[in-house]
Amino acid sequence: MRSLRMLVALLSAVLAAEPSSALSARHGMVAAEHGLASEAGVEILRQGGNAVDAALAAALAVGVTNPSSCGIGGGGFLMYFERASGRVFALDYREAAPAAAHRDLFVRGGKVDTSLSTEGGLAVATPGELAGIVAALQRFGSMSLPAVAAPAVRLARDGFPIEPHLAAAIAAQRESIERNPALAAILLRDDGVPLAAGSTLRQSDLARTLESAARDGAADFYRGELASAIAAAVVATGGVMQASDLAAYRPMWREPVRVRFGAADFYGMPPPSSGGGVLATVLNAIAADDLRALEHNSPTYVHLLTEALKFAFAERAAVYGDPAFYDVPLQRLVAPPRGRALRGLIHATGIHPNDVYGRFFVADDSGTSHLSVVDAAGNAVALTTSVNTSFGSKVVVPGTGIILNNTMDDFSAQPGVPNVYGLVGSEANAIAGGKRPLSSMSPTLVVRGAEVVAAAGGSGGPLIITSTLQVLLNALVFDMDAGAAVGAPRLHHQWMPPVLFMEEEMRAIDAVPLQRVGHSVQRRKGSAAVQLILRGADGALDGASDPRKGGRAAGW
Repeated sequence: MRSLRMLVALLSAVLAAEPSSALSARHGMVAAEHGLASEAGVEILRQGGNAVDAALAAALAVGVTNPSSCGIGGGGFLMYFERASGRVFALDYREAAPAAAHRDLFVRGGKVDTSLSTEGGLAVATPGELAGIVAALQRFGSMSLPAVAAPAVRLARDGFPIEPHLAAAIAAQRESIERNPALAAILLRDDGVPLAAGSTLRQSDLARTLESAARDGAADFYRGELASAIAAAVVATGGVMQASDLAAYRPMWREPVRVRFGAADFYGMPPPSSGGGVLATVLNAIAADDLRALEHNSPTYVHLLTEALKFAFAERAAVYGDPAFYDVPLQRLVAPPRGRALRGLIHATGIHPNDVYGRFFVADDSGTSHLSVVDAAGNAVALTTSVNTSFGSKVVVPGTGIILNNTMDDFSAQPGVPNVYGLVGSEANAIAGGKRPLSSMSPTLVVRGAEVVAAAGGSGGPLIITSTLQVLLNALVFDMDAGAAVGAPRLHHQWMPPVLFMEEEMRAIDAVPLQRVGHSVQRRKGSAAVQLILRGADGALDGASDPRKGGRAAGW
């Protein structure tokens, strides 16, 4: 609960920075959570690159401009709609547990020591970011890796003005940054004062690393001297990852989750992401309801959406995990009949005891960045990348500028023990060597007929799922433009803790009817940061970056 509150507080720190950044374009658009990353993607589109080229350029660039959120020390997921074939592809380059990891990795004296899973070498999972970038570029890109990486190299080498979100993240994490001298050398001034908004951040070590990685196709990162240096940094800070873990890492192409909602098909990531499955479950449950008649963000609408989310998040806790290690019954979970059955359990005049929503009852991004891209040919990418929490493990590989993830915290350290986001899990998400932890990342593509009509996703831990869902409903059901859909206030419920969170901007909603039927309502600032691109019937692109993280879309 405390860490979830810290996440929302950080996201709310930049709420007053800018209004929602909405944009229209004809030839291509990139919506990232940093304007310079969006511009990096558009630069590639102008050079003749496609949506994949632009998305990878933007992903590398946002790893430079928002190092609290993502970077080559992390991993992620990519969804790609290929207009020519009408197919959607899903790439999993999520980090993996080191071979030496085991289910009691963070247990000391019979209890979970959460500090071990959030900071230091033991929290580091094998990074997949560069391997995923190379895999996507080789299969669907049209440009070379040096060309795609050039904007990020330039930003790291020449520097850029720090924006409010990064400044707030540095200030919030000052104590832990000070405990890690290599990270402090990047983010603090010589006198120990955190870099402030408007000051220039230059990362010369990272620029050299990115340039080298672009030349050798990431071979050195996974099998060369750099791999040895990464492993040595992890071991020196108490971790168990070895160079052999990097050499063994492989990204994986997976079959996307697909659900029909209205006249469109929603495509999301399958496990080890929970985003696609949870979205599908909720959409199936509310598919027969006339949402427009309920009115946007009315108490009745909020109640319906909340109850569907509670069922879906309870299933997430019970049976979602890495399909290579656990038989996730995904097809049953996302089948329309199951959604209709769940809808029959949602009552207008009350809620269930909490254990009814799941198979068992327990006491139950921050890091992460999303970007959306649509190119002139109608190809589209939804890409979410992460180092998990802000600045990941705080471990920096000396001389490289690489900030390593703390994604091991996304495992269930013990069944029923919450992670940093308050999420709980079961044996399905227990730690094991080589296993990929469960994720809330929710890159989503919506296809109607032969055209993509929406590309969306977000950052912010479990709030990613609920925010991406609401933004898409805002646009596709309530006919909001991209700026309005992203900027509208949102709710969040993840089953455990049993609290309905509503952004303070939802004060116009009367909470009394919600409390009367049993909801425990809390008002708070901030939600996930969603990046959205909509494609109109005439081909015009409408995009917006979430004001909650100060992003800015770019197009031409």
